[in-house]
This record gives sequence, structure tokens and C-alpha cells, in this order.
Amino acid sequence: MSITPKQIKTVWFKVDPGHSGQRLDVFLAQKETGLSRSQVKHVVEEGDVLVNSLAPRVSQKLKEGDVVELTLKPPKEAIAVAQDIPLSIVYEDEMIIVVNKPAGMVVHPAAGNPDNTLANALLFHCQNLSGIGGVIRPGIVHRLDKNTSGLIVAAKTDEAHRNLSAQFEKHEVHKTYQVLVWGDIKGDAGEIFLPVGRHATDRKKMSTKSRRGKDALTLWKVRERYGLATLLDVEIKTGRTHQIRVHLSSRGYGVIGDSVYGGSSKVHAVKEPQLKNALKKLNRQALHSAKLSFLHPQTGQRLIFFADMPSDMAELCRALRMFSGIKEEQVAKSWKDAWKK
Repeated sequence: MSITPKQIKTVWFKVDPGHSGQRLDVFLAQKETGLSRSQVKHVVEEGDVLVNSLAPRVSQKLKEGDVVELTLKPPKEAIAVAQDIPLSIVYEDEMIIVVNKPAGMVVHPAAGNPDNTLANALLFHCQNLSGIGGVIRPGIVHRLDKNTSGLIVAAKTDEAHRNLSAQFEKHEVHKTYQVLVWGDIKGDAGEIFLPVGRHATDRKKMSTKSRRGKDALTLWKVRERYGLATLLDVEIKTGRTHQIRVHLSSRGYGVIGDSVYGGSSKVHAVKEPQLKNALKKLNRQALHSAKLSFLHPQTGQRLIFFADMPSDMAELCRALRMFSGIKEEQVAKSWKDAWKK
């Protein structure tokens, strides 16, 4: 079920015996409303849900014969406004800006995240940004998931935006990630070539088994082995949503801390105190955009940028090395130097 921007639609559901005793938020989230449980909570608080013509609680238990009335309103268009948010700037000139995005920061405003995004920060820092992305995504050429850290490039001019977008389409932009996965992955390097598309039943997830999946190619190489986990360098040749997380999970190697694709399920089994503490501190998927390379929109020169592994992932790597008996002096002092070879 979907609504166009100018529509307001009201739908009714009658509770059958099979759903008697179910919570209101669970009941509506299971219907074809396009709403998650958190979104149901919001519309209930906004007064857009009635049960038997009365305002309910989100946790109300439904009874057989109850009539649930839901009013679906068009989403309010988000507009990015300038906000004084600190940025870790890796490179900047009159056409582009490269930022090391922290985990937890959303790239641009959207439902549930109207502000405090990278776009808001860029608007404050930069006098001009490309307008091709519109008022919601000023300057934004590509995305990183909220809980993925690392390098992202934004365009200051429309010319730069068009040029970078064309490079992404031609696969001329090279992106390499540092990823911690559960398990001792077989082999030292490999590739995963599987289509990625929207999950058939959970519209917030992606899947390699989608009927409408698009081709996706992920290349991986082992950087360090810890027995129960592996540190990988991962390069993506396509930019599908959640591509790395979905691909690795499909091979049985979930990204550590990834609650969506099964990477958080093994944390409870870890008993070693220092390792367990490092896992708790991570509090997100262990995925970092560490290397970004593209052609400068004006000069055509290939630029290569690096972003050091953030402290939460670095601490987890140290704990894993200690757990597996790897001495720190055995580890290359600079993974950048290793990549440049």
C-alpha cells in the first residue's frame, strides 16, 4: 500500500480470532501499511489511529471484532538546514569535499532523521553545495549507512556532481572497506557475485534471493585472522544497498555487530572479559570505509584518500589479537602502506 504526496487515505481493519490478544503496534506492522512498529507508535501518538473510534495506547491488546482505523498522511518533505556540527575533513577544494563520517551519523534528512545529518553539517561548513540532490540531499553524491563509518565525497558544484555521478555509473570510483566478520573465512581472497534486491517479506532488508535483484560484485581479502573472527579488506565494484553486509552474511560470515543480518547473534557466546567489553563498546556493525579513490572532476587526476580505522573497531581488533595470541609487533604498523604496495 502506498500513497501519493497529495493523498490522505483512511483504511480500516477488523480484528479476526487469529489476531485477538495481539498488541496494536504488532498488528498494524504486519498489515500492508508500509509502517514499522516504531512508525506505528508515531502515528498513534499523532492521533492517526483509532480503535473502535477511541484513541488507543500503542501497547493496547486487541480483541476479536475490534475495528482499527488508520489514517495515512503524506510524509512531510524534509529540508536540510545548516547546523554547526563538527566535521572530520580529509580534503577540500572549490569543487569537492571529502569527509570521514563517524558511525551514527545519517547522510541526509529522511523520515525519523530530520536533522543532525551530514548534509546539515555540510550546509553550515560550505558556502555552496551542488543543488542536483535537491533540498534534502544538497551535495550528496553517494551514501554510507548510518552505522558505517568512513570516507564519503560531496560535490560543491553541479558540474562536480554530474562528473562524480558519471564516475560511479562507470565504476571508476574505487571504495575499499575494513570489515570484521565472525568466523575463520575459507581462503585468503575471493569474490562474491550475487544479485542484491529488496527482501520479499521484510522491506527494510536486502537479500541475495530477491526476484528483482541487481548484479552486485564484492571482492574480499584477508587482512588478519583471529580464529573466531576475521579482518577483511573489501572492495565493492557495485554500490547496492547493504551490499557488503548482505553478501558476507550470505556466505555465513556475518559482519560483527550487524543486528539486521545476523552479525550480533554470537556476542552473547563470548566469555573472555576484554573481548566481551570491546564487543559491547562497538555497538554497531564493524564496517569502515577506509579508502576512496576517484578522478578529480576538474583536473582528471586520480585522488586517493585514506581514513584510519576508528577507535571502536581498533580496540576490538586489539582484543581479538590478544584473544588469539597475535602479538602487536606482528601487525603491520600501517595498513595504508600495505595497500599502497
